[in-house]
Amino acid sequence: MPPRDTGLPQTDAQFDFGRARRKRALGQIAARMRRDTDFTAILPFDEVVRALGRRGEHYLGLKTIDLDSIVGTVDRGREFDRRFNPTSGRVRPRWERINTAQRKGQAMPPIDVYRIGELHFVKDGHHRVSVARALGHKDIDAYVTEIITELGAGREIRLRDLPLKSHQRLFYERVPLPADARAEIKLSDEWRYAALAEAIEAWGFRVSQERGVLLSRSEVAEEWYDDEFRPVVEMLREADLIRHGMTETEAYMRVAHLRYLLLRTHEWDDAVIDAVRHDLEDPSLDEDTMVRTLRRELR
Repeated sequence: MPPRDTGLPQTDAQFDFGRARRKRALGQIAARMRRDTDFTAILPFDEVVRALGRRGEHYLGLKTIDLDSIVGTVDRGREFDRRFNPTSGRVRPRWERINTAQRKGQAMPPIDVYRIGELHFVKDGHHRVSVARALGHKDIDAYVTEIITELGAGREIRLRDLPLKSHQRLFYERVPLPADARAEIKLSDEWRYAALAEAIEAWGFRVSQERGVLLSRSEVAEEWYDDEFRPVVEMLREADLIRHGMTETEAYMRVAHLRYLLLRTHEWDDAVIDAVRHDLEDPSLDEDTMVRTLRRELR
């Protein structure tokens, strides 16, 4: 819906502010219906950087950026939501002044933002972003400083994703997998990243002992991925042990744990897979709580 234009800029600015506030209210209702409280939550810059891991920055200069990519703020305040609709009436006077000025054709200075991956975080210019969106603009001029992080960030990232990202980053510090392998390691529970890191480190220790040579973290990561993870995932796929809604990494962890609880072995072969499948199809009377939990998750 295009912004209203009655020829009275100040009156139209007042109308725009009311409409932006209604959009905010509708967004909150939609979030509750989705049971997704983060749907409209603006992203805090410091928390995102802390979760993703800061490596450096460089200034890119004046750029024209997509307004939809601006989803966060450097300011700790919460005067705007993720789509930069006002969250309260406190910003009304300044907001309406900027809106009126833009409707009169007055030039606005570029905003100042940080870029992380595909996202932008406003350092200066929150009201200008909000007004630009209300007026139906698609982009805006900005002075951009790019922040380089250990992990990337797509436009779908939410506040609730930050703990998972943080644990994922710590996992890759302990298990420095090559970039092409990282995309295949997917866990929905942040706590499982620590468990997987410990399992890989234990695997590397056993291999080092067998060879009599201490492997580096990078060597352990690459050999685990090539010699353990990928071959085992292929075996699990052929044995139909990767259930719907479960990632390959989650299936690997659950089956590996169940295998050890049942057979007390770290080996993988067809006999081991058959033994695990047989136990899933025809459970023994073993009352171990963890075994029962893993069986239930793998069915």
